[in-house]
Amino acid sequence: MYKINSPYAEEFINHDEILDTLEYAKANSNNRELIRSLIDKARACKGLSHREAAVLLECEDKDLIEEIYSLAREIKQKFYGNRIVMFAPLYLSNYCVNSCVYCPYHIKNKTIARKKLSQEDIRREVIALQDMGHKRLAIEAGEDPLHNPIEYILESIKTIYSIKHKNGAIRRVNVNIAATTIENYRKLKDAGIGTYILFQETYHKENYEMLHPRGPKSNYAYHTEAMDRAMEGGIDDVGIGVLFGLNTYKYDFVGLLMHAEHLEATFGVGPHTISVPRICSADDINKEDFKNAISDEIFQKLVAVIRISVPYTGMIVSTRESQRSREKVLELGISQISGGSRTSVGGYVEKEPEEENSAQFDVSDTRTLDDVVAWLLKLGYIPSFCTACYREGRTGDRFMSLVKTGQIANCCAPNALMTLQEYLEDYASPETRALGIDMIRKQMEQIPNPAIRRRALENLERIKEGQRDFRF
Repeated sequence: MYKINSPYAEEFINHDEILDTLEYAKANSNNRELIRSLIDKARACKGLSHREAAVLLECEDKDLIEEIYSLAREIKQKFYGNRIVMFAPLYLSNYCVNSCVYCPYHIKNKTIARKKLSQEDIRREVIALQDMGHKRLAIEAGEDPLHNPIEYILESIKTIYSIKHKNGAIRRVNVNIAATTIENYRKLKDAGIGTYILFQETYHKENYEMLHPRGPKSNYAYHTEAMDRAMEGGIDDVGIGVLFGLNTYKYDFVGLLMHAEHLEATFGVGPHTISVPRICSADDINKEDFKNAISDEIFQKLVAVIRISVPYTGMIVSTRESQRSREKVLELGISQISGGSRTSVGGYVEKEPEEENSAQFDVSDTRTLDDVVAWLLKLGYIPSFCTACYREGRTGDRFMSLVKTGQIANCCAPNALMTLQEYLEDYASPETRALGIDMIRKQMEQIPNPAIRRRALENLERIKEGQRDFRF
Protein backbone atom coordinates (compact mmCIF):
# COMPACT_ATOMS: atom_id res chain seq x y z
CA MET A 1 0.00 0.00 0.00
CA TYR A 2 2.65 2.54 1.00
CA LYS A 3 4.61 1.93 -2.22
CA ILE A 4 1.98 3.83 -4.23
CA ASN A 5 3.31 7.32 -5.00
CA SER A 6 0.85 10.20 -5.23
CA PRO A 7 1.48 13.58 -6.93
CA TYR A 8 -1.01 15.31 -4.62
CA ALA A 9 1.46 16.17 -1.84
CA GLU A 10 3.73 17.98 -4.29
CA GLU A 11 0.82 20.15 -5.37
CA PHE A 12 0.26 21.75 -1.97
CA ILE A 13 3.93 21.53 -0.90
CA ASN A 14 5.33 22.85 -4.16
CA HIS A 15 9.12 22.74 -4.31
CA ASP A 16 9.48 25.45 -6.95
CA GLU A 17 7.16 27.75 -5.02
CA ILE A 18 9.24 27.28 -1.87
CA LEU A 19 12.46 28.10 -3.73
CA ASP A 20 10.84 31.14 -5.33
CA THR A 21 9.54 32.25 -1.94
CA LEU A 22 12.98 31.96 -0.37
CA GLU A 23 14.51 33.94 -3.23
CA TYR A 24 11.84 36.64 -2.87
CA ALA A 25 12.38 36.81 0.90
CA LYS A 26 16.15 37.14 0.51
CA ALA A 27 15.76 39.89 -2.08
CA ASN A 28 13.53 41.81 0.34
CA SER A 29 15.43 41.14 3.55
CA ASN A 30 16.42 44.82 3.79
CA ASN A 31 13.17 46.26 2.44
CA ARG A 32 12.15 48.11 5.60
CA GLU A 33 9.02 49.54 4.01
CA LEU A 34 7.75 46.09 3.03
CA ILE A 35 8.69 44.54 6.37
CA ARG A 36 6.93 47.30 8.32
CA SER A 37 3.84 46.89 6.15
CA LEU A 38 3.81 43.14 6.89
CA ILE A 39 4.16 43.79 10.62
CA ASP A 40 1.25 46.23 10.40
CA LYS A 41 -0.81 43.70 8.44
CA ALA A 42 -0.11 41.02 11.04
CA ARG A 43 -1.46 43.29 13.80
CA ALA A 44 -4.95 42.49 12.51
CA CYS A 45 -4.36 38.93 13.78
CA LYS A 46 -5.50 37.37 10.51
CA GLY A 47 -2.16 35.75 9.84
CA LEU A 48 0.31 36.02 6.98
CA SER A 49 0.93 33.99 3.84
CA HIS A 50 3.97 31.75 3.63
CA ARG A 51 5.65 34.28 1.33
CA GLU A 52 4.99 37.20 3.65
CA ALA A 53 6.17 35.22 6.66
CA ALA A 54 9.38 34.24 4.85
CA VAL A 55 10.25 37.92 4.47
CA LEU A 56 9.93 38.46 8.22
CA LEU A 57 12.06 35.39 8.93
CA GLU A 58 14.77 36.68 6.57
CA CYS A 59 14.87 40.12 8.24
CA GLU A 60 18.12 40.84 10.10
CA ASP A 61 17.44 44.43 11.22
CA LYS A 62 17.61 44.39 15.03
CA ASP A 63 14.97 47.10 15.48
CA LEU A 64 12.53 45.34 13.17
CA ILE A 65 13.21 41.96 14.77
CA GLU A 66 12.32 43.46 18.14
CA GLU A 67 9.07 44.76 16.60
CA ILE A 68 8.35 41.23 15.34
CA TYR A 69 9.01 39.82 18.82
CA SER A 70 6.85 42.49 20.44
CA LEU A 71 3.98 41.68 18.08
CA ALA A 72 4.39 37.94 18.71
CA ARG A 73 4.02 38.59 22.45
CA GLU A 74 0.95 40.74 21.82
CA ILE A 75 -0.73 38.13 19.60
CA LYS A 76 0.11 35.31 22.00
CA GLN A 77 -1.52 37.29 24.82
CA LYS A 78 -4.60 38.11 22.75
CA PHE A 79 -5.33 34.54 21.70
CA TYR A 80 -4.01 32.49 24.61
CA GLY A 81 -3.46 34.94 27.46
CA ASN A 82 -1.03 33.73 30.10
CA ARG A 83 -2.36 30.16 30.07
CA ILE A 84 0.05 27.28 29.39
CA VAL A 85 -1.49 23.84 28.77
CA MET A 86 0.32 20.94 30.42
CA PHE A 87 0.73 17.43 28.99
CA ALA A 88 3.03 14.41 29.14
CA PRO A 89 4.14 11.92 26.47
CA LEU A 90 3.56 8.22 27.09
CA TYR A 91 5.79 5.91 25.03
CA LEU A 92 4.03 2.61 24.40
CA SER A 93 6.60 0.84 22.24
CA ASN A 94 9.88 1.55 20.47
CA TYR A 95 9.68 -1.33 18.02
CA CYS A 96 9.94 0.15 14.53
CA VAL A 97 10.48 -1.10 10.99
CA ASN A 98 11.64 2.24 9.55
CA SER A 99 15.23 3.34 8.94
CA CYS A 100 15.01 7.04 9.86
CA VAL A 101 18.62 8.19 10.19
CA TYR A 102 17.86 10.75 12.96
CA CYS A 103 15.87 8.46 15.27
CA PRO A 104 17.32 5.75 17.55
CA TYR A 105 14.23 3.61 16.94
CA HIS A 106 15.55 2.81 13.44
CA ILE A 107 15.45 -0.88 12.62
CA LYS A 108 19.24 -1.30 12.33
CA ASN A 109 19.92 0.00 15.85
CA LYS A 110 21.12 -3.01 17.85
CA THR A 111 22.10 -1.09 21.01
CA ILE A 112 18.72 0.32 22.02
CA ALA A 113 16.60 -1.81 24.37
CA ARG A 114 13.44 -2.77 22.51
CA LYS A 115 10.37 -2.60 24.71
CA LYS A 116 6.58 -2.71 24.43
CA LEU A 117 4.16 -2.01 27.26
CA SER A 118 1.52 -4.59 28.11
CA GLN A 119 -1.90 -3.29 29.15
CA GLU A 120 -0.92 -3.87 32.78
CA ASP A 121 2.31 -1.93 32.18
CA ILE A 122 0.23 0.89 30.71
CA ARG A 123 -2.00 0.85 33.77
CA ARG A 124 1.02 1.32 36.05
CA GLU A 125 2.45 4.10 33.87
CA VAL A 126 -0.89 5.94 33.77
CA ILE A 127 -1.33 5.72 37.56
CA ALA A 128 2.16 7.18 37.96
CA LEU A 129 1.21 10.02 35.60
CA GLN A 130 -2.09 10.57 37.40
CA ASP A 131 -0.24 10.73 40.71
CA MET A 132 1.82 13.58 39.27
CA GLY A 133 -1.37 15.42 38.36
CA HIS A 134 -1.49 14.95 34.59
CA LYS A 135 -4.85 14.96 32.78
CA ARG A 136 -3.68 14.99 29.16
CA LEU A 137 -1.36 12.49 27.48
CA ALA A 138 0.21 12.16 24.06
CA ILE A 139 0.81 8.50 23.27
CA GLU A 140 3.77 7.59 21.08
CA ALA A 141 4.80 4.38 19.36
CA GLY A 142 7.19 3.28 16.65
CA GLU A 143 5.80 1.99 13.37
CA ASP A 144 5.70 -1.79 13.41
CA PRO A 145 2.68 -3.67 11.99
CA LEU A 146 3.55 -6.77 14.02
CA HIS A 147 4.30 -5.25 17.45
CA ASN A 148 2.24 -2.06 17.25
CA PRO A 149 -0.83 -2.68 15.06
CA ILE A 150 -3.77 -0.29 15.22
CA GLU A 151 -5.59 -2.80 17.44
CA TYR A 152 -2.84 -2.41 20.07
CA ILE A 153 -3.11 1.39 19.92
CA LEU A 154 -6.90 1.27 20.27
CA GLU A 155 -6.74 -1.18 23.18
CA SER A 156 -4.16 1.05 24.88
CA ILE A 157 -6.38 4.13 24.51
CA LYS A 158 -9.29 2.20 26.03
CA THR A 159 -7.09 1.11 28.93
CA ILE A 160 -5.88 4.67 29.57
CA TYR A 161 -9.40 6.10 29.67
CA SER A 162 -10.59 3.33 31.99
CA ILE A 163 -8.15 4.07 34.82
CA LYS A 164 -9.47 6.12 37.74
CA HIS A 165 -7.00 6.37 40.62
CA LYS A 166 -7.76 8.51 43.68
CA ASN A 167 -8.74 11.86 42.13
CA GLY A 168 -6.80 11.11 38.97
CA ALA A 169 -8.17 10.56 35.48
CA ILE A 170 -6.71 11.04 32.03
CA ARG A 171 -9.34 13.13 30.29
CA ARG A 172 -7.80 13.36 26.87
CA VAL A 173 -5.43 11.14 24.90
CA ASN A 174 -3.70 12.75 21.94
CA VAL A 175 -2.08 10.35 19.51
CA ASN A 176 1.28 10.58 17.75
CA ILE A 177 1.63 7.49 15.60
CA ALA A 178 2.68 6.81 12.03
CA ALA A 179 0.64 7.79 8.99
CA THR A 180 -2.17 5.34 8.42
CA THR A 181 -5.38 4.76 6.46
CA ILE A 182 -8.68 6.63 6.49
CA GLU A 183 -10.28 3.54 8.03
CA ASN A 184 -7.78 3.54 10.88
CA TYR A 185 -8.25 7.26 11.44
CA ARG A 186 -11.98 6.60 11.80
CA LYS A 187 -11.19 3.99 14.44
CA LEU A 188 -9.03 6.50 16.32
CA LYS A 189 -11.81 9.05 16.14
CA ASP A 190 -14.30 6.52 17.50
CA ALA A 191 -11.86 5.74 20.33
CA GLY A 192 -12.24 9.33 21.52
CA ILE A 193 -8.80 10.73 20.80
CA GLY A 194 -8.07 14.43 21.10
CA THR A 195 -5.56 15.65 18.51
CA TYR A 196 -3.81 13.46 15.95
CA ILE A 197 -0.20 14.58 15.76
CA LEU A 198 2.31 13.73 13.05
CA PHE A 199 5.54 15.55 12.28
CA GLN A 200 6.55 15.88 8.66
CA GLU A 201 10.23 15.87 9.75
CA THR A 202 11.16 17.78 6.56
CA TYR A 203 9.14 19.00 3.59
CA HIS A 204 12.10 18.75 1.20
CA LYS A 205 11.17 15.63 -0.78
CA GLU A 206 14.68 14.66 -1.90
CA ASN A 207 16.15 15.09 1.58
CA TYR A 208 13.11 13.37 3.12
CA GLU A 209 13.79 10.28 1.00
CA MET A 210 17.49 10.26 1.95
CA LEU A 211 16.60 10.56 5.65
CA HIS A 212 14.06 7.71 5.33
CA PRO A 213 15.80 5.15 3.11
CA ARG A 214 13.60 2.15 3.94
CA GLY A 215 10.29 1.28 5.56
CA PRO A 216 6.73 2.56 5.14
CA LYS A 217 7.74 6.06 6.24
CA SER A 218 10.01 6.34 3.19
CA ASN A 219 7.01 7.24 1.02
CA TYR A 220 7.01 11.05 1.09
CA ALA A 221 3.56 11.44 -0.43
CA TYR A 222 1.83 8.94 1.85
CA HIS A 223 3.33 10.63 4.90
CA THR A 224 2.66 14.20 3.73
CA GLU A 225 -0.97 13.43 2.84
CA ALA A 226 -1.67 11.82 6.23
CA MET A 227 -3.51 14.86 7.61
CA ASP A 228 -5.85 14.87 4.63
CA ARG A 229 -6.75 11.26 5.35
CA ALA A 230 -7.14 12.00 9.06
CA MET A 231 -9.55 14.83 8.27
CA GLU A 232 -11.46 12.59 5.87
CA GLY A 233 -11.62 10.01 8.66
CA GLY A 234 -13.37 12.51 10.93
CA ILE A 235 -10.44 13.73 13.03
CA ASP A 236 -10.88 17.50 12.91
CA ASP A 237 -8.04 18.44 15.27
CA VAL A 238 -4.61 17.69 13.82
CA GLY A 239 -1.13 18.78 14.86
CA ILE A 240 1.74 19.31 12.44
CA GLY A 241 5.44 20.08 12.85
CA VAL A 242 8.94 19.59 11.47
CA LEU A 243 12.14 18.45 13.13
CA PHE A 244 14.32 21.51 12.73
CA GLY A 245 17.87 20.56 11.90
CA LEU A 246 17.17 17.84 9.36
CA ASN A 247 17.01 20.32 6.49
CA THR A 248 17.54 24.06 6.08
CA TYR A 249 15.18 25.73 8.54
CA LYS A 250 13.97 28.35 6.05
CA TYR A 251 12.81 25.72 3.57
CA ASP A 252 10.95 23.72 6.21
CA PHE A 253 9.46 26.87 7.71
CA VAL A 254 7.86 27.73 4.37
CA GLY A 255 6.71 24.14 3.85
CA LEU A 256 5.14 24.10 7.31
CA LEU A 257 3.11 27.25 6.58
CA MET A 258 2.09 25.91 3.16
CA HIS A 259 0.78 22.78 4.90
CA ALA A 260 -1.23 24.93 7.32
CA GLU A 261 -2.62 26.95 4.40
CA HIS A 262 -3.57 23.76 2.57
CA LEU A 263 -5.51 22.35 5.53
CA GLU A 264 -7.31 25.66 6.03
CA ALA A 265 -8.21 25.96 2.33
CA THR A 266 -9.23 22.31 1.89
CA PHE A 267 -11.03 21.57 5.14
CA GLY A 268 -11.77 25.01 6.59
CA VAL A 269 -9.67 24.10 9.64
CA GLY A 270 -5.98 24.78 10.02
CA PRO A 271 -3.69 22.85 12.36
CA HIS A 272 -4.88 22.70 15.97
CA THR A 273 -1.22 22.70 17.00
CA ILE A 274 2.20 23.30 15.50
CA SER A 275 5.18 21.66 17.22
CA VAL A 276 8.73 22.97 16.89
CA PRO A 277 11.14 20.21 17.97
CA ARG A 278 14.87 20.48 17.23
CA ILE A 279 17.19 17.59 16.41
CA CYS A 280 18.37 15.98 19.63
CA SER A 281 20.95 13.36 20.57
CA ALA A 282 19.89 9.90 21.75
CA ASP A 283 21.52 6.47 21.91
CA ASP A 284 23.34 6.09 18.56
CA ILE A 285 22.21 9.49 17.22
CA ASN A 286 24.52 12.51 17.62
CA LYS A 287 22.99 15.90 16.81
CA GLU A 288 26.47 17.17 15.87
CA ASP A 289 26.20 15.02 12.74
CA PHE A 290 23.41 17.25 11.44
CA LYS A 291 24.84 20.38 9.82
CA ASN A 292 21.45 22.13 9.67
CA ALA A 293 20.98 22.21 13.45
CA ILE A 294 19.79 25.68 14.51
CA SER A 295 20.88 28.06 17.27
CA ASP A 296 18.72 29.28 20.15
CA GLU A 297 18.42 32.68 18.47
CA ILE A 298 17.08 31.21 15.22
CA PHE A 299 14.77 28.95 17.22
CA GLN A 300 13.26 31.94 19.02
CA LYS A 301 12.79 33.79 15.74
CA LEU A 302 11.02 30.79 14.20
CA VAL A 303 8.59 30.59 17.14
CA ALA A 304 7.83 34.33 16.93
CA VAL A 305 7.19 34.38 13.18
CA ILE A 306 5.04 31.21 13.31
CA ARG A 307 2.96 32.80 16.07
CA ILE A 308 2.44 35.92 13.93
CA SER A 309 1.71 33.94 10.77
CA VAL A 310 -0.67 31.34 12.25
CA PRO A 311 -2.10 33.23 15.26
CA TYR A 312 -4.90 30.76 16.03
CA THR A 313 -2.77 27.64 16.40
CA GLY A 314 -1.54 26.16 19.66
CA MET A 315 2.25 25.91 19.72
CA ILE A 316 4.06 23.09 21.50
CA VAL A 317 7.59 22.78 22.87
CA SER A 318 8.79 19.63 24.59
CA THR A 319 11.45 18.72 27.13
CA ARG A 320 13.91 18.47 24.25
CA GLU A 321 14.44 22.13 25.14
CA SER A 322 16.21 23.30 28.29
CA GLN A 323 14.52 25.38 30.98
CA ARG A 324 16.29 28.49 29.66
CA SER A 325 15.23 27.86 26.07
CA ARG A 326 11.62 27.13 27.06
CA GLU A 327 11.43 30.32 29.11
CA LYS A 328 12.51 32.39 26.08
CA VAL A 329 9.92 30.95 23.70
CA LEU A 330 6.98 30.87 26.13
CA GLU A 331 6.46 34.59 25.75
CA LEU A 332 6.99 34.52 21.98
CA GLY A 333 4.24 32.06 21.15
CA ILE A 334 4.35 28.71 22.93
CA SER A 335 1.03 27.70 24.53
CA GLN A 336 1.62 24.04 25.45
CA ILE A 337 4.55 22.34 27.21
CA SER A 338 5.28 18.95 28.68
CA GLY A 339 6.33 18.52 32.28
CA GLY A 340 7.99 15.69 34.20
CA SER A 341 8.42 13.86 30.89
CA ARG A 342 10.06 10.50 30.27
CA THR A 343 10.88 9.50 26.69
CA SER A 344 11.73 5.88 27.46
CA VAL A 345 9.23 3.03 27.32
CA GLY A 346 8.01 2.41 30.87
CA GLY A 347 10.03 5.31 32.24
CA TYR A 348 7.44 6.71 34.65
CA VAL A 349 7.32 3.67 36.90
CA GLU A 350 10.97 2.69 37.13
CA LYS A 351 14.20 4.50 36.33
CA GLU A 352 15.82 2.77 33.40
CA PRO A 353 19.37 1.39 33.76
CA GLU A 354 21.85 3.08 31.41
CA GLU A 355 22.60 -0.20 29.66
CA GLU A 356 18.89 -0.58 28.81
CA ASN A 357 18.25 2.78 27.18
CA SER A 358 14.93 2.84 25.29
CA ALA A 359 14.47 6.63 24.96
CA GLN A 360 13.66 8.38 21.70
CA PHE A 361 15.65 11.49 22.66
CA ASP A 362 17.59 12.91 25.58
CA VAL A 363 15.52 15.10 27.90
CA SER A 364 17.01 18.55 28.54
CA ASP A 365 14.45 19.77 31.08
CA THR A 366 14.44 17.05 33.74
CA ARG A 367 12.37 18.85 36.39
CA THR A 368 9.30 17.29 38.00
CA LEU A 369 5.82 18.42 37.00
CA ASP A 370 5.46 20.24 40.32
CA ASP A 371 8.72 22.07 39.70
CA VAL A 372 7.52 23.11 36.24
CA VAL A 373 4.15 24.27 37.60
CA ALA A 374 5.84 26.36 40.30
CA TRP A 375 8.23 27.82 37.73
CA LEU A 376 5.37 28.84 35.45
CA LEU A 377 3.49 30.45 38.33
CA LYS A 378 6.58 32.46 39.30
CA LEU A 379 6.84 33.66 35.69
CA GLY A 380 3.22 34.83 35.79
CA TYR A 381 1.67 32.00 33.75
CA ILE A 382 -1.37 29.88 34.58
CA PRO A 383 -0.58 26.16 34.23
CA SER A 384 -3.74 24.66 32.74
CA PHE A 385 -4.80 21.00 32.83
CA CYS A 386 -8.00 21.75 30.94
CA THR A 387 -9.49 19.30 28.42
CA ALA A 388 -13.03 20.70 28.39
CA CYS A 389 -13.07 21.72 24.72
CA TYR A 390 -12.65 18.11 23.61
CA ARG A 391 -15.31 16.84 26.00
CA GLU A 392 -17.77 19.62 25.08
CA GLY A 393 -17.29 19.18 21.33
CA ARG A 394 -15.41 22.44 20.82
CA THR A 395 -13.14 20.95 18.15
CA GLY A 396 -12.39 21.57 14.49
CA ASP A 397 -14.18 24.53 12.92
CA ARG A 398 -16.12 25.21 16.13
CA PHE A 399 -12.92 25.60 18.11
CA MET A 400 -11.27 27.67 15.38
CA SER A 401 -14.20 30.09 15.14
CA LEU A 402 -14.01 30.68 18.90
CA VAL A 403 -10.25 31.19 18.80
CA LYS A 404 -10.24 33.49 15.79
CA THR A 405 -12.91 35.74 17.31
CA GLY A 406 -11.24 35.78 20.71
CA GLN A 407 -14.27 34.20 22.41
CA ILE A 408 -12.35 31.10 23.48
CA ALA A 409 -11.00 33.07 26.44
CA ASN A 410 -14.49 32.95 28.00
CA CYS A 411 -14.05 29.17 28.22
CA CYS A 412 -10.30 28.84 28.68
CA ALA A 413 -9.75 31.37 31.45
CA PRO A 414 -12.16 29.86 34.04
CA ASN A 415 -11.32 26.29 33.00
CA ALA A 416 -7.60 26.94 33.43
CA LEU A 417 -8.20 28.29 36.93
CA MET A 418 -10.45 25.39 37.92
CA THR A 419 -8.05 22.73 36.67
CA LEU A 420 -5.15 24.54 38.35
CA GLN A 421 -7.07 24.48 41.61
CA GLU A 422 -7.70 20.75 41.15
CA TYR A 423 -3.96 20.27 40.79
CA LEU A 424 -3.23 22.42 43.86
CA GLU A 425 -5.76 20.55 46.00
CA ASP A 426 -4.68 17.06 44.94
CA TYR A 427 -0.98 17.06 44.03
CA ALA A 428 0.93 20.27 44.65
CA SER A 429 3.72 20.80 47.14
CA PRO A 430 3.02 23.42 49.84
CA GLU A 431 5.14 26.03 48.04
CA THR A 432 3.43 25.45 44.70
CA ARG A 433 0.00 25.49 46.36
CA ALA A 434 0.69 28.88 47.92
CA LEU A 435 1.87 30.30 44.59
CA GLY A 436 -1.16 28.88 42.79
CA ILE A 437 -3.76 30.14 45.26
CA ASP A 438 -2.33 33.63 44.97
CA MET A 439 -2.47 33.38 41.15
CA ILE A 440 -6.08 32.16 41.17
CA ARG A 441 -7.17 34.97 43.47
CA LYS A 442 -5.62 37.60 41.19
CA GLN A 443 -6.97 36.06 37.98
CA MET A 444 -10.53 35.63 39.25
CA GLU A 445 -10.73 39.36 39.80
CA GLN A 446 -9.86 39.93 36.12
CA ILE A 447 -12.69 37.86 34.59
CA PRO A 448 -14.81 40.65 33.03
CA ASN A 449 -18.09 38.76 32.62
CA PRO A 450 -19.83 38.67 36.03
CA ALA A 451 -21.90 35.57 35.17
CA ILE A 452 -18.80 33.61 34.13
CA ARG A 453 -16.90 34.84 37.17
CA ARG A 454 -19.75 33.77 39.49
CA ARG A 455 -20.03 30.31 37.96
CA ALA A 456 -16.26 29.84 38.12
CA LEU A 457 -16.23 30.79 41.78
CA GLU A 458 -19.03 28.29 42.48
CA ASN A 459 -17.08 25.53 40.73
CA LEU A 460 -13.92 26.40 42.65
CA GLU A 461 -15.86 25.88 45.85
CA ARG A 462 -17.10 22.50 44.59
CA ILE A 463 -13.52 21.45 43.89
CA LYS A 464 -12.64 22.22 47.51
CA GLU A 465 -15.49 19.89 48.50
CA GLY A 466 -13.98 17.05 46.46
CA GLN A 467 -16.01 17.35 43.25
CA ARG A 468 -14.08 17.09 39.98
CA ASP A 469 -14.24 17.17 36.18
CA PHE A 470 -16.22 20.34 35.42
CA ARG A 471 -16.87 21.29 31.82
CA PHE A 472 -17.12 25.04 31.47
